[in-house]
Amino acid sequence: MKSAPALKGMGRVIVVASQKGGVGKTTTAINLGACIAQESHRVLIVDIDPQGSASSGLGINGNDQPVTTYEVLLGQNEMPEGVRPTALANLDLVAAGQRLSGAEVELVGLMARETRLKSAIAKLRDEYEFILIDSPPSLGLLTINALTAADSVLIPLQCEYLALEGLTQLIGAIRLVQDHLNPALRIEGVLLTMYDARLNLSQQVADEARKFFSERVYRTLVPRNVKLSEAPSFGKPIVLYDPNCAGAESYRELAREVLERATEGAGARA
Repeated sequence: MKSAPALKGMGRVIVVASQKGGVGKTTTAINLGACIAQESHRVLIVDIDPQGSASSGLGINGNDQPVTTYEVLLGQNEMPEGVRPTALANLDLVAAGQRLSGAEVELVGLMARETRLKSAIAKLRDEYEFILIDSPPSLGLLTINALTAADSVLIPLQCEYLALEGLTQLIGAIRLVQDHLNPALRIEGVLLTMYDARLNLSQQVADEARKFFSERVYRTLVPRNVKLSEAPSFGKPIVLYDPNCAGAESYRELAREVLERATEGAGARA
């Protein structure tokens, strides 16, 4: 087995965030985590999306788990109690389920409502090299908790019409969190997803993204790939479902880029 590259610091927390659904957010959280785990780094995925897609995509039904991110955020349990192993070595999960859908309302009346996830994750940072948070496709209190808990934000950007314009709300939320809750928060990177080399539009979005975000846009391009779409329904990351497909290779490349940036300490403010 090849040795894993040395990293600066431990327990890097990255939130995968988008203000809209269907851009590859959960696909990225699952498959980036799986590919980093295959590089011999310990990874935890924290699912705070009430849809629980990251959980089911890893073969775990959050509704069946006694301790999920809901119980953790409400202070009923500690996060280590919710950690579950997945089918992949080095990759663990804290699941989410339908119970979490009420958390936005329940958190409003609680003390330190924006920092509850940060406090919970602090108990696990020393046990993992990467903690990836799959946030909801919205900018509510759950996403604010994720941004407050994270060191950096990874933004999937679908290669479609007006994709960049749709980022305005997310960048605004990131800046608000930087100003009031987490001044150290940085942009980890921007990932171009659903890229189709046959379409001029895909190349135009890529060019615009690089103008706006500069070197923060990953070299890796995630293509439209049927196998990537199929894998979650089988409860498997792509590296277990079809390790030789184009989607799997793209996420392996992304994992190498993320690890490369981690060793260099890269990242920039929004």
